[in-house]
Amino acid sequence: MRFRTLKILRAKRIAREKRNRTTRWMKYLVSSLIIALLLIFTLGCSGVKHVLQIEEPTDHTQGDDGGKLKYKIIWGDVNQKE
Repeated sequence: MRFRTLKILRAKRIAREKRNRTTRWMKYLVSSLIIALLLIFTLGCSGVKHVLQIEEPTDHTQGDDGGKLKYKIIWGDVNQKE
């Protein structure tokens, strides 16, 4: 009985280490992809305009007003007149 529980505990430990190893690499992969995409969009693109709008309601009588946050990316020449 004692050896069986040791085998089960060893198998659980090995599975936990393998899971931690794969999740660690997934975290590194996702974070590096996000950083790479941000660099591509901010440095590599010319003629791109980023617009960030914060809208708040005019009635401030209650506590949290629930303002809105809007983000737009405008591609192409921003000052072009058609």
